[in-house]
Formats: sequence, C-alpha cells, structure tokens
Amino acid sequence: MIRFTDLICSLFGILILLPVFMVLFILCFFDTGRPLFIQKRIGHKQRTFKIIKFRSMQVDTPSIASHLASVSSITKFGKLMRKSKLDELPQLWNVMLGQMSLVGPRPCLLNQKRLITERKKLGVFNARPGITGLAQLKGIDMSKPKLLAEIDADMIKNLTFMTYLKYI
Repeated sequence: MIRFTDLICSLFGILILLPVFMVLFILCFFDTGRPLFIQKRIGHKQRTFKIIKFRSMQVDTPSIASHLASVSSITKFGKLMRKSKLDELPQLWNVMLGQMSLVGPRPCLLNQKRLITERKKLGVFNARPGITGLAQLKGIDMSKPKLLAEIDADMIKNLTFMTYLKYI
C-alpha cells in the first residue's frame, strides 16, 4: 500500500508541481549556473543510487554531509530553498523510480561510515530511504549517527500507513 501511495503521490506531485519545478530550475540556474545537484547515496539494501535535488550550495562545494559544509557555501537562494524544503522536490523522481519513499530514513552518503555501520546493525537498510521521516521531524541530523540510526530503526519498526501519512 505504501509503495502504491508513493507512486501515485510522486507522479501527481511531479505533474501538479511542474510549473514550480520550472521556476525553481530557472532561479537555481541564475543562482549557481547548475540548477540540479546529483549525488550518490546509499539506499534500500545498501544499493547506491543518484539522489536529485535543486542545488542550494556553490558548485565547487565538496560532497560532504550538510552539517560539515561551510555555511558560506550555501547561496542566498539556497538558504530559502532549504528552509522551505523546496530543494527536496526533485526527489519525487527518485520516489517514482522506486529508489526512495516519501517517508523513510534519509539516504546517507557513501563516506558516512559510522552511520552506515549503525544502520547495518539495526537493519535500517531493509527499508527504502525517504524524503522525510521521524528523525527529520525531531530535528536529528546526520551529525549524531548512533541516535539517527536508532530513531530510523524505531520508525521503520512502527511504521503503519497511518504513521506514514502523519509524517507526510
């Protein structure tokens, strides 16, 4: 049921939000010259996939976790997009392709070894990564890998269709 809901919501989201996508694409183009940010992440069953986001940082920013990146590398428009979560909209494409879910643990970077280890221990990779999840709602980021993995595992264990809708 959740996968079906992901598919329908992502498809309709992409179609309905197409004008918003186009405006953001143009604004991001003028902001950084390269509006899309594509990065390898670890997903379901530890398979790597390419996550798609609107670029919110300078083009030459190293591929590290956001909490480790210099605040000065975030563009003015990028700050606005991050605050409103508009930079996440292209991930609807990842959801439609089945690489992600609307709700699940945020996909980690390949170089986040401690988080990967903690998630392996707790079986977090048995679920599709999500655009949002319990850890995001609680304000827990990837700077606390053990706690993040525990919250993710708890969310997955207790995820029902109703909690899925609540997290959205």
